Amino acid sequence: MAIRLAVPNKGRLNERAVELLLKSGIDLGEDWGRRLYVTARDQGVEVMFVRAQDIPAFIASGAIDLGVTGEDIAAESGAPLKRLMGLEFGHCRLSVAAPESSGIKGEGDIPDGARVATSFPRLTREFFESKGKGVEVIEISGAAEIMPYLGISDLIVDLVASGSTLKMNRLAEVAKIMDSQAAVFTSEASLKAKGAEIADVVDSIRSVMAAEERKYLMADVPKGRLGDVGRMFPGIGGPTVLSIAGNDEMVAVHVVIASKDVYKAVNDLKRLGAKGILSVTIDRLVE
Repeated sequence: MAIRLAVPNKGRLNERAVELLLKSGIDLGEDWGRRLYVTARDQGVEVMFVRAQDIPAFIASGAIDLGVTGEDIAAESGAPLKRLMGLEFGHCRLSVAAPESSGIKGEGDIPDGARVATSFPRLTREFFESKGKGVEVIEISGAAEIMPYLGISDLIVDLVASGSTLKMNRLAEVAKIMDSQAAVFTSEASLKAKGAEIADVVDSIRSVMAAEERKYLMADVPKGRLGDVGRMFPGIGGPTVLSIAGNDEMVAVHVVIASKDVYKAVNDLKRLGAKGILSVTIDRLVE
């Protein structure tokens, strides 16, 4: 049964989302960048390229089965979505910011009746209501940072990554509403109808993310040092040890390790007298 998968057609979430699909083995063809939808050959997956802001509504309506979008976008939509996994990119936070000259240092300093400009009106209203603050929410679709300068608002609520844009516009964070990252979402109805197919896609993406953090390390090691190797590299269930044809003094050791540990691992193996040390990139890793 074919499933429909939506990814952002542009913006901060597009490039990495597409990269994960391609690395997962989903065949988008050669001209996917010029198309609004692609049918992956012989894989039962249709990939739609749409606005990230539209993906929650499309999932909720049943038009698509699962999609990649920001947690902030999903929360703002209010749609009854089910989050399947975080994708560890697109990290940011939705924050309240005030002009540096305003004297507002925290949410307690925000006066009732303050005007707040944002493209996240739902989350903004919910946040200030939870704090017992009566503010006027001004919904905008463009850059929020300029609104206090223009006199349109006293505060803004916007996405913040490094905070450099706020600083350039003489604004300072005074409260955080939520943290956000890119994530995979679906609906209960789609899970009920196509749970196995959805799991195949999600597990494929998860295996790519797991592989990106690991390396496959191989080396010929003296038999007498196998105990040391086992202590150094527990791996996934322990290292794999293979005999070497015509060599009774050495064995071949294969192990999966964290990418960050490769430098130390190679040097430790050399000290054990290992030869033919080789580290290899892993495409996918199912644990």
